[in-house]
Order: sequence, then C-alpha cells, then structure tokens
Amino acid sequence: MLLQHQTVVVPPRPVTGHHVIQAEDHLVPEAVWAHTKEKGKPLMLNPRTNKGMAFSLPERQILGIHGLLPPKVETQDIQAMRFQNNLKNMTDPLQKYIYLMGIQERNERLFYRVLMEDIEELMPIVYTPTVGLACTHYGHIFRRPKGLFISIRDKGHIRSILDNWPETNVAAVVVTDGERILGLGDLGVYGMGIPVGKLCLYTACAGIRPERCLPVAIDVGTNNQDPLYMGLYQERDNSQAYDDLIDEFMEAVVEKYGQDTLIQFEDFGNHNAFRFLRKYREKYCTFNDDIQGTAAVALAGLLAAQRALGKPITEHRVLFLGAGEAALGIANLIVMAMMERGMTQAEARNKIWLYDKDGLLVKGRLQETDSNQEAFLHDSPGTVQSFLDAVNTIKPTAIIGVSGAGRLFTHDVIKAMGAMNDRPIIFALSNPTNKAECTAEDAYTLTDGRCLFASGSPFGPVTLNGRIYTPGQGNNAYIFPGVALAVILSGVRHISDTVFLEAAKTLAEQLTDKELEEGRLYPPLSNIREVSIRMAVKASLLKTITKLKEPN
Repeated sequence: MLLQHQTVVVPPRPVTGHHVIQAEDHLVPEAVWAHTKEKGKPLMLNPRTNKGMAFSLPERQILGIHGLLPPKVETQDIQAMRFQNNLKNMTDPLQKYIYLMGIQERNERLFYRVLMEDIEELMPIVYTPTVGLACTHYGHIFRRPKGLFISIRDKGHIRSILDNWPETNVAAVVVTDGERILGLGDLGVYGMGIPVGKLCLYTACAGIRPERCLPVAIDVGTNNQDPLYMGLYQERDNSQAYDDLIDEFMEAVVEKYGQDTLIQFEDFGNHNAFRFLRKYREKYCTFNDDIQGTAAVALAGLLAAQRALGKPITEHRVLFLGAGEAALGIANLIVMAMMERGMTQAEARNKIWLYDKDGLLVKGRLQETDSNQEAFLHDSPGTVQSFLDAVNTIKPTAIIGVSGAGRLFTHDVIKAMGAMNDRPIIFALSNPTNKAECTAEDAYTLTDGRCLFASGSPFGPVTLNGRIYTPGQGNNAYIFPGVALAVILSGVRHISDTVFLEAAKTLAEQLTDKELEEGRLYPPLSNIREVSIRMAVKASLLKTITKLKEPN
C-alpha cells in the first residue's frame, strides 16, 4: 500500500570549507528530509522536491516515478559536474543566466549547490552585472513566472493575492516597483529579476531557506515599454493611489506573515526611496538596500583603505559624483562613522561634497535641491563648471561614483587625484559594468598603481609593472544577506542605521593584511558565507545589548 505522506531523502550538499549554522528552521541545513504529499509527475515538476536522476530505485517505486526517468541513478556530484560543464561551454552571460535560472526552476538544491561551490564565478551571473541585462530582456527570455506580481489595479485585494502564494512561513520579502533598476532606469515589472536575484543570495550567502523568501514586483505602470512588455500598459502612476497601494502591501505582509517579517526595498526611484524609508522604518521591519546596504559596503571599503593609508576616516575629504539615494546613504553613514571617532555632526558633514548633473551642491545654486541633500550644502568654493574643476577645487582624498552615468571619472580626473594624493581612493560603484565611472585598468594605470580602487560590478585583475592588482568589488551582497540573517534570527521589528555601521566595520575587519596588499578592499567572495555569519552574530549581539539597555 502506498503512503499518503511520503518522505524524499535529499542528499547533503557538500561543505566547501565552511559549516552552516543551523538556527531553528531558517537556514539550509547540511542534510534535509523533504516531506511531501506529492507523487508522480507533480513531484518531479516541483523544484523543491525534484532530484532529477538522483532518486533511488526505492524512492522511484514508492513515489510513483519509476519509469519516468532513465534507469541510471545519479549522484548529485554527477549532476553538478554536468551542470558545471554546460556552463563552461557557454560564453554569453545572458545565456548562462537563462541556463542557471532554468536549473533553479527544476532542481533547487542542485542550483544552490553549484552556486555556492562557485559563488565568485556565478554571482556576477545571478546578480550584477548580468541580472541588469536579464531585466532589460525580461519579456524576451521569460520562461516561467517567479515571485508575486501586484498591480495598482489590485488595490483592496493584496491580502488575497498573498494568500495565493504557496508558502505560508515567509520570513523575508524583497520588493521593487521597478522604477530605478540598477543604472538602467524605469523597467517596470521587468525589474522582477532584482528581487529574485537578491533572494538567491539570501540562500547562497547566508543560508536562509528559499521557501522562506518572497520576491515581489509592484506594478504601477512604466514610462518605458517595449512591444513584449508584460506589465500594465500605462504611464507610471505617481498619485495618492500609489502610496495607498504601498501602505496596503505593507499592512498585508505583516498581517499574513507577522510583524517581524523583513521587508527589503529595492530599486525604487530616489523620490520614493527616502520617504518610504522614513515612513515605514519605525513601524515595520524594513530597510532600503540602495540607501543602507550600499552605504555599508562603501563605508567598509573606506575603513579598509584607512588601514592601508594609516589615516583615520576623520582626516578624509570625500567628493561624490551623484547625489541620489546611494550617495546620500553613504554620506550619512560616513558622518556616523566620523562622529563615532569624536567629530561633531557639522564637522563631519563639512568633509563631504556632492556633485550631480547640475553641478556642485552649494547653497543658493539655481537648480532645486532635494530636502535630503540640504545637510550637505556648502558655501560655494568658487567657480566650478565640471567634475574635474570640483576635484581640483575641493582636493578630495576620495571620490565615490554613484551616478549611473558611465565613464565620468575621466583620465584627467584620475590623474588629478593621483597628483594630489599619494594613495587616492577611487570608488566607481555604479552598476552594471558599462555604467561604472571608470575601469579598474584606468584607475591603476593612470595612478601608477597607487590608487585604492573599488567598483560596484566586477573587474578582472590588472597587471602593471610586473605586479598584479586585484580590484575590490563593493558588492552589496557582502551586507544584505548577513543583515537579513541577523534580523531573522534575532526577531527584531525595526532596523536602525547602527546595524549597518556595525556591518561595515565587521566586513572591513575580515579583510586580511595579505588581501589588502593585493589591492583588495573586500574579502574574496568565496568567503562570503563566513562574512555573513559573522555579521549576523555581531548584529544579533548588538540587538541583545540594546534590549538589555532598554528600560522595563
């Protein structure tokens, strides 16, 4: 007689140098017994229960799939080898992305095994820069829907839509409205690739179980549509109805999954990102990765550079190219770090300058400034007509590019930085690669290898005068998985900026002296699970200490 409730034995994934901490049921453990009521073909079509040809003969017989697979019983090792060989035979990054996501749709454990075994090679495929290319082609490469789509026409029915999601024990939600996807602009529902990619890294980098993660795209229209666009054919709605929709979404999530459900905002437009963060941070367990995650990873790079220079962060002068959510998030966290070292807030803000498409942010300029930028308005230092003029006038020790406008750290800018600094700090953080403010090769070559360089998307090693420099990648993946893990494990209901300050310090501390000598400002991505776990432990301890200090 066949069992009504079957048990599928899922083979343990290999451990690649680091053990995974198992806490309650949040993490992917070393071995799993997957319980399922499904049998036959439906079991094989479910990526959570499908093992492909790794099903043993008894399993095939009990589960009603005997004869639905070739006779050979393969180990997961053989499956992984086939997967890896196929990837190596592909040269086009978008083709690799399609293949990887196809495996995720069919065999989830195999997907995460291969991703975790080669995270340094495959992260640029499932995340930046290739995910940006995948988003722009979303309507052309669409295979199977992933995540939850909520449109402005669903107002009043969001809770019932959440009820349609098959998983009931969600701990983390990543949501986008697609208005500012990387440096690519308004992509609407095509931006779903970002929440999907982020949550892949929740699992691969921090061990959070994939069934506890929910990617969401909010569709309120888009101002950029192609003939194959899959969302609402209307201009983006920026009326009160949009705010009401987001309010309803937040309320529905906590009503369905609990007040401590993590809600990560991704790639909202500048004008919405800050106000939603201010509006929701005290009411919900939420953060904005573009503001706070980017800030933490950039500050970690500056703290690592501080070690290389032997100069405290309080002695640096920083000039930003770009004055949006990323720049302001980084600037505010730098101010926090400087204040921790004894500076006043006013003194710290005086160390930071911002330059946007209208020029240097100074008091009384003709162009309107955002209220979020007012803290960094300074008296005019004189005539500044270009970013090069700004560099020569401000004389920064560090320039940070978050403009999304491409190669604006020109040769003259880089040379000027090299002329006025023994070890100039040059961060070209815009994504994807073609939006970076300069290449690693230009930065190292034009400063004779003296610069401390980091980028948002990866650049390969640079050989100069017989020495190999390994560029640092200021990847938010160093931050958001560890923060998410800490939030889930500690059960916090609100996330303060202090968590991101501590995350930045923890990340910088994990860079070895040898790695710093190689030109790195961040640990190798192959160590990212250990980075995430240490970050989660420190953040969880911080929360515990905060609770102990709170009055009864």
